[in-house]
Amino acid sequence: MASINLVKGQKIDLTKGNAGLTEVIAGLGWDPVTAKGFFGRKKQADIDCDASAIMLNEEGKLVKDSNLVCFHNKQSACRSVIHSGDNLTGQGDGDDEQIKMDLSRIPADVHKVLIVVNIYDCVNRKQDFGMIEKAYIRILDGKNSSELVKFNLSENYTGSTALICGELYRHGGEWKFSAIGEGSHAVHINELARRYS
Repeated sequence: MASINLVKGQKIDLTKGNAGLTEVIAGLGWDPVTAKGFFGRKKQADIDCDASAIMLNEEGKLVKDSNLVCFHNKQSACRSVIHSGDNLTGQGDGDDEQIKMDLSRIPADVHKVLIVVNIYDCVNRKQDFGMIEKAYIRILDGKNSSELVKFNLSENYTGSTALICGELYRHGGEWKFSAIGEGSHAVHINELARRYS
């Protein structure tokens, strides 16, 4: 199956017509914007972006702390959502961080898995998503790592310190993905998560 590029607001079926798909990976990538320094040398600021998954119930609420999977809580209590670990700079090719999900093990009371990215220590470092380029979220087949869908976050997110990238959600017994791409203001993932409690 060829990868499908989504635009903001688009939704796509993941499991319908793909019955064997139970394990997926949300891959997130970004690069610091390159600025010209002295003598034309290029320099990039180290920006520590942190990907997280917020597991929400049918009403869109985060009902327990263990349903926030992030750099300080790398897996949900049910072990259905697991964070790959923290990339501190965003340098290099490929996904900077990944969140693995076993859709068959996600508890029945979880209806959405919201995938978000925050900038760590954004206030002290005076950083926002205007200093990031080539950001994307993609969903991979967890068994063979083939890309199913990709959403390039190409808007100008200057001033935003958090980015709501997309969500996997249940619909009629199947799982779908929605490309959201909304900038927000939250100095820490815990602050963003509180908005759903």
